Amino acid sequence: MNKKTDEKPFRVFMVVGEESGDQLGARLMRALKERHTHVEFSGTAGPGMQAEGMESIFPLSDIAVMGLSAVLGRLPTIIRRVHQAVDAAVAANPDVLVIIDSPDFTHAVAKRVRKAAPHIPIVDYVSPSVWAWRPGRARRMAAYVDHLLGILPFEPEVHKRLGGPPCSYVGHPRIDELRPAREEREKERKEPPVLLVLPGSRSSEVGRLLLPFRKTVERLAKSVPDLEILLPTVPHLEERVRADVADWSVPVTVVTGESEKFAAFRRARAALAAFGTVTLELAIAAVPIAVCYKLDWFYRRLKQIHRFFPIVKTSSMVLPNIILGRNVMPEFLDEEVCPDRLIPLLSDLLADTPARAEQVTAFEEIEARMLLDNGEEPSERAARIVSDVAGR
Repeated sequence: MNKKTDEKPFRVFMVVGEESGDQLGARLMRALKERHTHVEFSGTAGPGMQAEGMESIFPLSDIAVMGLSAVLGRLPTIIRRVHQAVDAAVAANPDVLVIIDSPDFTHAVAKRVRKAAPHIPIVDYVSPSVWAWRPGRARRMAAYVDHLLGILPFEPEVHKRLGGPPCSYVGHPRIDELRPAREEREKERKEPPVLLVLPGSRSSEVGRLLLPFRKTVERLAKSVPDLEILLPTVPHLEERVRADVADWSVPVTVVTGESEKFAAFRRARAALAAFGTVTLELAIAAVPIAVCYKLDWFYRRLKQIHRFFPIVKTSSMVLPNIILGRNVMPEFLDEEVCPDRLIPLLSDLLADTPARAEQVTAFEEIEARMLLDNGEEPSERAARIVSDVAGR
């Protein structure tokens, strides 16, 4: 790609709230630097974006929380960081503001920037799950988001139907890194069987899931004695996770960093994973999955009081299932996250069974639906749209 010669620096303010957004942001930064001769970045950043040369205005660990009880416990800090990000964005007066994922935080920033400095174009990279619940958010977003970059192929049509902002599908950033040579990979994954354990990238998720995952893995290993356990985690949770798995009766290899994580995906025969974007990464990597989630105490209470609970608009919250339009990857919620429910499925996924074959076949369909039609890389398409919205 030929770089565009800019008469003045292209100033981009970026706001992310957690690890997954940081990885997207780092790729977008690289693509923008390829596209423009002089780009200046500011905002919030994790390790990936910092490695690309951006200094974060505060640590992401201050705001990377999930679940209402966890948010409430950190609320004063989160509110302070929202206002700090807004003030920094308005003072920077960038050519464009890009908010990435973490909608509870990044959208709070975007709304206030739109009010304080309405001339700053705003691009949202990763749509909130309006296709699953709280669909009214789509129309409200149109007031402060100028363009939405969707990473799921059905999102442009969903936002058009719901009255959301203009939306373009830019592809999933992991697809080229994780697409496997399927036949060879299946042969490599048989011996010894490797199980991925992915309890989440937030402290609150790990706190709820690691114990039932431990009980499941320790019982499963008794019937699969040569089972190898790999546990990818994010840097800010590494110390905690290593301490938590140190006394498991089954040896656990903890890995951190993108390259080690993807190497683990290439070896894995199956995965026990928390809900979230990692389920789509696993599907792209053709790793069969058992998907789990435990609600925090507040949302569990709301679930019991049905009239206060958000209306779910899909039959699944697992991204691969939503893309397929059918529930191929089993999901387990709350009390279902237990060895008695999980072990039969994991045993099937580790062996050559119809349950495993069904998921592997479905992964091919997911890949076909997610590929971009013109050979563009996801980050390249995202960078092109961000530049266009900024008038650069």
